[in-house]
Amino acid sequence: MSRSLLSKKQRVTGPDLKVDSNCSSARSMMFKVPSEPSNEMSKNNSDTEIDEGLYSRQLYVLGHEAMKRLQSSNVLVSGLRGLGVEIAKNIILGGVKAVTLHDEGTTQWADLSSQFYLREEDIGKNRAEVSQPRLAELNSYVPVNIYTGPLVKDFLGGFQVVVLTNSPLEDQLQVGEFCHSHGIKLVVADSRGLFGQLFCDFGEEMILIDSNGEQPLSAMVSMITKDNPGIVTCLDEARHGFESGDFVSFTEVQGMSELNGAPPMEIKVLGPYTFSVCDTSCFSDYVRGGIVSQVKVSKKIGFKSLTASLAEPDFVITDFAKYARPAHLHIGFQALHQFYIQYHRVPRPHNEEDATKLVALAQAVNAQALPAVQQDILDEDLIRKLAYVAGGDLAPINAFIGGLAAQEVMKACSGKFMPIMQWLYFDALECLPENRAGLTEDKCLPLQNRYDGQVAVFGSDLQKKLGKQKYFLVGAGAIGCELLKNFAMIGLGCGEGGEITVTDMDTIEKSNLNRQFLFRPWDVTKLKSDTAAAAVRQINPYIRVTSHQNRVGPETECIYDDDFFQNLDGVANALDNVDARLYMDRRCVYYHKPLLESGTLGTKGNVQVVIPFLTESYSSSQDPPEKSVPICTLKNFPNAIEHTLQWARDEFEGLFKQPAENVNHYLTDPKFVERTLKLTGSQPFEVLEAVQRSLVLQRPHTWADCVTWACHHWHTQYSHNIQQLLHNFPPDQLTSSGAPFWSGPKRCPHPLTFDVNNPLHLDYVVAAANLFAQTYGLTGSQDRAAVATVLRSVQVPEFTPKSGIKIHVSDQELQSAFVDDSQLKELTVTLPSPDKLSGFKMYPIDFEKDDDSNFHIDFIVAASNLRAENYDIPPADRHKSKLIAGRIIPAIATTTAAIVGLVCLELYKVVQGHRQLESYKNGFINLAIPFFSFSEPLAPPYHQYYNREWTLWDRFDVQGLQANGEEMTLRQFLNYFKKEHKLEITMLSHGVSMLYSFFMPATKLKERLDQPMTEIVSHVSKRKLGHHIQALVLELCCNDESGEDIEVPYVRYIIR
Repeated sequence: MSRSLLSKKQRVTGPDLKVDSNCSSARSMMFKVPSEPSNEMSKNNSDTEIDEGLYSRQLYVLGHEAMKRLQSSNVLVSGLRGLGVEIAKNIILGGVKAVTLHDEGTTQWADLSSQFYLREEDIGKNRAEVSQPRLAELNSYVPVNIYTGPLVKDFLGGFQVVVLTNSPLEDQLQVGEFCHSHGIKLVVADSRGLFGQLFCDFGEEMILIDSNGEQPLSAMVSMITKDNPGIVTCLDEARHGFESGDFVSFTEVQGMSELNGAPPMEIKVLGPYTFSVCDTSCFSDYVRGGIVSQVKVSKKIGFKSLTASLAEPDFVITDFAKYARPAHLHIGFQALHQFYIQYHRVPRPHNEEDATKLVALAQAVNAQALPAVQQDILDEDLIRKLAYVAGGDLAPINAFIGGLAAQEVMKACSGKFMPIMQWLYFDALECLPENRAGLTEDKCLPLQNRYDGQVAVFGSDLQKKLGKQKYFLVGAGAIGCELLKNFAMIGLGCGEGGEITVTDMDTIEKSNLNRQFLFRPWDVTKLKSDTAAAAVRQINPYIRVTSHQNRVGPETECIYDDDFFQNLDGVANALDNVDARLYMDRRCVYYHKPLLESGTLGTKGNVQVVIPFLTESYSSSQDPPEKSVPICTLKNFPNAIEHTLQWARDEFEGLFKQPAENVNHYLTDPKFVERTLKLTGSQPFEVLEAVQRSLVLQRPHTWADCVTWACHHWHTQYSHNIQQLLHNFPPDQLTSSGAPFWSGPKRCPHPLTFDVNNPLHLDYVVAAANLFAQTYGLTGSQDRAAVATVLRSVQVPEFTPKSGIKIHVSDQELQSAFVDDSQLKELTVTLPSPDKLSGFKMYPIDFEKDDDSNFHIDFIVAASNLRAENYDIPPADRHKSKLIAGRIIPAIATTTAAIVGLVCLELYKVVQGHRQLESYKNGFINLAIPFFSFSEPLAPPYHQYYNREWTLWDRFDVQGLQANGEEMTLRQFLNYFKKEHKLEITMLSHGVSMLYSFFMPATKLKERLDQPMTEIVSHVSKRKLGHHIQALVLELCCNDESGEDIEVPYVRYIIR
């Protein structure tokens, strides 16, 4: 954007209206965007239902109300170079009402360094016009318009949010003043080589609905004092988690009922279990109970205009190790704008003359600055580095700044999450060579190719090295797609000898399209890895990428074997589970390969870099395990919707999966009963009883039988079992200490009465009957009226609670429970013979959360909410139920883009071979707050035996094949360690197989001592060694010469 803002009266001439034949939403705007686009232009409006199938993962981040506000916002993105297209991509995926792309410039070679929707054949064409059809494909709900004229006031007035990228400061100030005075929210973003800048102005009175997006907390009350202020004490089962300044409300308080239903009140935290509230001195005496819940209260926040904030800035710190840098960069970026005005270009890459000029301009800016900005001593070295790289354009920096900027746009539209107040500066100077002597101006000159923007920063030598890299990308989901895009842009594996291997066993689902941006609606059901590889070849035709559909694990070590890993330069994880991450980490440690690890959770994300012999590994530290809910709480004493949803999931598995699997095993495996009887506790009885029920007592033959079963099961769970529970523990029951049994976390339930006219009751029966029918291969029905007719004829015997029925109050009681052997024997005898059921089989159902037509979530929602009604727990809607029961990980494209940007900044360092620990950065971000934390990785812990230090990266390499061609025997192996390392091996194992121990029987020891090592391994493990195996991992227990037990590295025993 090179022209000044024109007056409102001036009319704009532009190109004729164009409609791309491949995309109906392609438009070139001549005058202005109307404040309310026509219906054909915008499918997103406040009346449109949210497509939960598409936006499901993002909805768990934003919520429905914020999403609706997002869908009513028109956004302008000005500047379609690498940063602009990144922001546009993210907000189009996010689902705003409409996006207009503005750019008056034409495609240059340097743009191809980071603008992933420009091709070499687009050189000389308008960037917005070329990008529009490719961006429009991302989301059919978001019309994408183009405008190639100057930014006039009339035009700007049609937008709720304006985004300026790579624009002159003069234009920023003019647009900024107009937006500030007309209630239009403004985001200014800029990237200069290894530096990024972001500014937000959302007006003088923005309503902030929710500052952090976290789920409201709740706690159970154990005591409230009558005082001014009143002191609330919570049950000490868990910390309340509140902070001073939070607002809370109370329910179910007995005695001090004045608190129930009172308006939200501000609290002051006194301790992990206590806080103070309002004056309670005049309230009734507290008796017992109560739930205190956090209430999100909206508030107004104000922003200064760009002009005012430029003079008196507030900074968000991205790296506390660089706490002072934002103020210096604030001056440096202003100096860059002045440099452009004076010389009509940016500083030449790594040019000392231009760097000196920029320092002089920065000194002049600093001298004229207000005290709030002025620096006593300007960091001239930082300004010089800014000059060296300002002409560069890096995809990873644009991904990071673009992810942040797009999230700020969403905040501006929705009022969800705390905006950046108001300036953010970022740099990644650690990416430059540790020895910068070799990085000279002549190596950074443009070569008129797609990597010019990157060569300007790092020189041509690194570009060649990037092209030759061989990398293994594990996963082609959201992070995998972003990584592939960045790999293509930076040229990783795009040269002679280079290659990217990507593996992902999954197929594309509709919910993936919201953030896995390489996929399109017509790709649904296709393989992710193949589709991603094909898409990224469109971004950079030179990328050498091979796609696989393999799961990584021991079962694919014949594919990803020694040869495969030894040829790699590094591994990038894009995984969604900890087990696979741990496995890949172990492989990288074993093969001494760098690992780039990352993950996201909603607006949170993390990056970890693992460097052989320099850092600890991913496995070195792990998150604490999630707190599990006691079984007895789930079975009999739930007090939260999470408990009833987990119970419903367990019901699903226990009704529609496990019994069918056990029946099939019983019918096909003669030893099934024998193995089942060896299980512990009450498990044998429960498993065999379920088999008997499935084959005899409850086996249906018709659809009506399935409806009848569902009705009976409804009565068992929501009426009979509750009546039995209340018989054992009446509502007025007291504990041995005289306290009410039904108090604290134990909520007293009540039985439900079945009503065929109650939609929730019918929901349950329809879902349960259909699922039950599926397990038997019977045809179900969605005809609710027909189901209701069957239900009216079902006779349910009256239930009378029985005495002598044991209900366990604690998990300890449950674990000590046993079943009478005679009962078990009797049950075993009554099982029908498999011979009489020849050809019969059942069909276990695997839970699938994302298919709304399969009755799975229908069952979960109904089962959970009925149980919640039993215990007077507030129900959960389908959306929340799917999140909790489906264990869905909330996700949004903005976080993914930002995190992958950080990953690829670490990749630059890895490829260059940085060896200083402080050069690398592990990172954690939370875009909602916003919060950024970077730290150098931890060094691996050191161990020692004798005078030798070792870490997890060290091992003993032992050649199994000797000079005479024969393999080492166990005796020779033991002697080798005694002679070469002065270590006496006391135990030797391979995986779970014990190969040798000092307490081994003499006959077995004598037999093994003269056997080759591989023969022993095959014999003990009962497995032949595959031809792909070139070495074995052996674990040792050793004594030193004094007989002391010492810790030593593992052994890599090389056999081929």
